[in-house]
Amino acid sequence: MRKLAFALSLMAGPALASGLTIEVAGEGANGTITVDLLENVAPGHVAQITALAAEGAYDNVVFHRVIDGFMAQTGDVQFGKVGGDMRMAGRGGSDRPNLRAEFSDQSFDRGVVGMARSASPDSANSQFFIMFAPAPHLNGQYTVVGRVTAGMDVVDAIKRGAGPNGAVLGQPDRMVSVTVTE
Repeated sequence: MRKLAFALSLMAGPALASGLTIEVAGEGANGTITVDLLENVAPGHVAQITALAAEGAYDNVVFHRVIDGFMAQTGDVQFGKVGGDMRMAGRGGSDRPNLRAEFSDQSFDRGVVGMARSASPDSANSQFFIMFAPAPHLNGQYTVVGRVTAGMDVVDAIKRGAGPNGAVLGQPDRMVSVTVTE
């Protein structure tokens, strides 16, 4: 029986990470956000996020779109790095392929982490957002990948953007480092 259990564990492949630790710094937020990843809900998206985090791709990426009472968006590893052209932030992704939607019955409540995408449901890549407040109109339309388990005070302090699209003016807050937790 022990051999069978071992063989089954090998067939399942390596275990996915269980979370992320995000160190944030800037004019608004300074501190740590802890995220529990929902690998059983969105395994493809969680695998992509954790791979990018493990590579350091998210380090020094800004929160480029922040809408008060809605969400804070980050993760543009192509155009969203500190020192880059912030006019392009939010338009890029990574060198990895886009992901097929993994919609679920998870609700977009305060503290939920979802994947950003374009009009196509299968266009998520590296960008994600953290909810300030519930947004039921997103349910079943965007992929839920995790939940903030600590540091919502840090999320709440992220520098807000302006206008209807929430573009952050001046120097946006940034993810100094993003590490994968087991």
